[in-house]
Amino acid sequence: MTIALAAMLLAQITVLGDGLFHRVLAYRGWLAFLITPTAFAAILWMTKTVFPGTEGSGIPQAIAALKIPILAERRSILSLRVAVGKILLTTLALCAGASVGREGPTVQVGASIMSALGRWMRLPAAGMESALVLAGGAAGIAAAFNTPLAGVMFAIEELSRSFEERTSGTVFTAVIVAGIGSMAVLGNYTYFGHTDATLDLRHAWRPVLACGLSGGLLGGVFAQILIAFSQGLPGRIGQLVKRHPIVFAALCGLGLAAVGQLSGNTIYGTGYSEARGMIEGTRSLPLSFAPLKLVATVLSYISGIPGGIFAPSLAVGAGLGADLARLMPGIPVGALMILGMGAYFTGVVQAPITAVVIVMEMTDNQSLGIPLMATVLLAFGASRLVCPEAIYRTLAHSFLDKALRHQPRLDLEVK
Repeated sequence: MTIALAAMLLAQITVLGDGLFHRVLAYRGWLAFLITPTAFAAILWMTKTVFPGTEGSGIPQAIAALKIPILAERRSILSLRVAVGKILLTTLALCAGASVGREGPTVQVGASIMSALGRWMRLPAAGMESALVLAGGAAGIAAAFNTPLAGVMFAIEELSRSFEERTSGTVFTAVIVAGIGSMAVLGNYTYFGHTDATLDLRHAWRPVLACGLSGGLLGGVFAQILIAFSQGLPGRIGQLVKRHPIVFAALCGLGLAAVGQLSGNTIYGTGYSEARGMIEGTRSLPLSFAPLKLVATVLSYISGIPGGIFAPSLAVGAGLGADLARLMPGIPVGALMILGMGAYFTGVVQAPITAVVIVMEMTDNQSLGIPLMATVLLAFGASRLVCPEAIYRTLAHSFLDKALRHQPRLDLEVK
């Protein structure tokens, strides 16, 4: 229940922060060139000095924590201090227009809360704290998206890559309680609204191929860019970025403001309202929305400030589907957007089962189950061509290396 309340708190204050930024832009659009770079620099400074361990999505930290054997080192990325910092800094990022999501941060917040609970209760089992971390991360996804099945699948497919008997009960319990708490506060809503879009299976091969291949390749390129920046750019540019990270963050903020101007101020924030509006048919966006949203998310993430990529990736996927609909008259736009969301999300995180479950739960549409499964399968293969390693596991290695500088590098894959 505590995780559900924390997720709801993060959801509500980030919505307020995003709304505040858009009201400022409605008053004077040019203020983005002042607010965004200044805020990015300030947030990164706070990340490095006041709340270390809060940078980036939060999911790589949760994965790394499952493999850190030393309790003190685990606390450097999972603690109540980190949870508070993650909520505060993610909110500030959205107040500055960052193209980030709150779902990844909610995973780290949930894992931190459960880890702290395990230490407070002084549970005797050696592996119990890892089970609590896993359950907390899964509950974070369930509460953030109001998608309990997706929370379970994400724990299996991405956080642990296994589902041991001793862990399953803890995960299910945490997800159920978090889901009940979310519905008690916000009701039984669907994250991206509802659509009745369907596809005739006899004619589904064209949208499946188009969305699967384009979404997978584009998502893989996006993931590879983030991985390349996390590992450090070569040459003098890489040295300058490493020596002056706060200046680089400000430059990223300046670039984001420029992209925002090109987009008509549509690429700021999580992308939630834009994607929901497109899916429900109440909003239309320009052809450039998907590529500009992708660029905005890259700039936001590589700056080093806290924030996730879940919601922005789903928004890019919805925009991609809407763009492809222009080339496929007669195919329902809503169906293409759902396939685009699943394909691009799979391309980024390379978790196809989670993608199917999360998109179906978020849009309350089960009629596209078979085309969606075929789409994410194609997207997974296409993504692996350009990004052989899954992004969250690759990023998690950097947190392991940082936490265990004097110990052998641990394998993140469960044998």
